[in-house]
Amino acid sequence: MNYHQYYPIDVVNGPGTRCTLFVSGCVHQCKGCYNQSTQRLDSGIAFTQQAEDRIIADLNDTRIKRRGLSLSGGDPLHPANVASVFQLVKRVRAECPDKDIWVWTGYCLSELNQEQRDVVNLIDTLIDGKYEQDKRDLNLEWRGSSNQIIHTFTV
Repeated sequence: MNYHQYYPIDVVNGPGTRCTLFVSGCVHQCKGCYNQSTQRLDSGIAFTQQAEDRIIADLNDTRIKRRGLSLSGGDPLHPANVASVFQLVKRVRAECPDKDIWVWTGYCLSELNQEQRDVVNLIDTLIDGKYEQDKRDLNLEWRGSSNQIIHTFTV
């Protein structure tokens, strides 16, 4: 998996102060996507064990009260990303049990395969659905278009 950007302190992509990772790769190619630079799988830099370790360390850093981890992109549930994302969310659950995990994907919940569902079973919130430019609504919280749905799970 590659990623484009990692923000150890983010107050935009989910509630509270968070760590946010923008992964590379998206099959949806939504017209008007604000993150078009993340759509190619081979763009960005390799997500290494060191990058994963840094996220865990940042989530556990007591100097800043972080609420959780946000995963966006690109698409964290892209078939080429799902194994690495699954490993990361399993580790967050094990080592940072008080942190919530939010994931944004262009797939709809009903379209997910078993590997993708395995990731979703470990997260707290999924924002699903392709960005649809004709349904853009700047008043929506955490979403860009009105077709996208916020799913909250009990983990």
